[in-house]
Amino acid sequence: DIWSEEYLGNVKPLTVSAYKTSIKNHLKPNLGAIKLEALNTHTIQGFYNALGEEKEDEEPLSAKTIKNIHGILHRALKQAVLNGYIRYNPTEACILPRIVKKDIMPLDEADTKLFLEAIKGDPFELLFTVTLFTGLRKGEVLGLTWNCVDFLRGTILVEKQLQQEKKKKGKYYLATLKNDKPRSVTPAPWVMQILRKQKLKQAEDCIAAGSAWSNPDNLVFTNPLGGHLVPWTVSRHYKEIVASIGRPDARFHDLRHSYAVAAIRSGDDIKTVQGNLGHATASFTLDVYGHVTDQMKNASAARMEAYIKDILSA
Repeated sequence: DIWSEEYLGNVKPLTVSAYKTSIKNHLKPNLGAIKLEALNTHTIQGFYNALGEEKEDEEPLSAKTIKNIHGILHRALKQAVLNGYIRYNPTEACILPRIVKKDIMPLDEADTKLFLEAIKGDPFELLFTVTLFTGLRKGEVLGLTWNCVDFLRGTILVEKQLQQEKKKKGKYYLATLKNDKPRSVTPAPWVMQILRKQKLKQAEDCIAAGSAWSNPDNLVFTNPLGGHLVPWTVSRHYKEIVASIGRPDARFHDLRHSYAVAAIRSGDDIKTVQGNLGHATASFTLDVYGHVTDQMKNASAARMEAYIKDILSA
């Protein structure tokens, strides 16, 4: 079995749990049914290309993530060659997407006010609000369960995400996180009140639905019958709203960026922001949001300049 740990080796910088997740979520569903001797460059290239394409109900994978998946597959097939199972490694000739750092497009303070006004009365108002002020990824907020919301301590445990099986009309299920590392976040008390409102709203939906109600996963955000929400539907509502406030360029993921930028500007240290976002390292957080800290440093320098001039002119 080329997907076993024997073939994984020491693939850096991915951890064993991280590349196990890549195998489970991407490699096995898409390539697992193909016989080893039938696995060719054309098929693998098509697989890589598909990972980077935007789909109706999910974000495309980044070039870096695709490169990491390639690293796992390349290493496994290299071992298969050494073992004599195949004559050559078909990943050798594959062309990987170029890693380009994307500009983030967070909502600024004015945009945020317009956004909050625009979502009033929307079916996903509470979901959008919680996402904006916690920085949860779309799959994480859609996969959030009530047992992970601790009203007494005022915390949210982020330990799973809503995902769809990698096949046509695949079923939705709760999966482990992207990095397989649960995290606890402590939102503002106001956010916890929003979640209390959601609990009341869901109770009303349950009464209205009667025997048709079914929420087996104990999800926080559900449709009127208790079922999971469809990511594509949520994204469509979001795009309609941001277009109405003059920000058609904003993606759902930019709610996460908006939270991070607001947190940094409000005084949170990078290590705290890293932990809340679930980034592997603080250096990665700095790489993404370094421009924000640079702006803050420039503003600090300007304030000190004004202070110095005031002192010298006294």
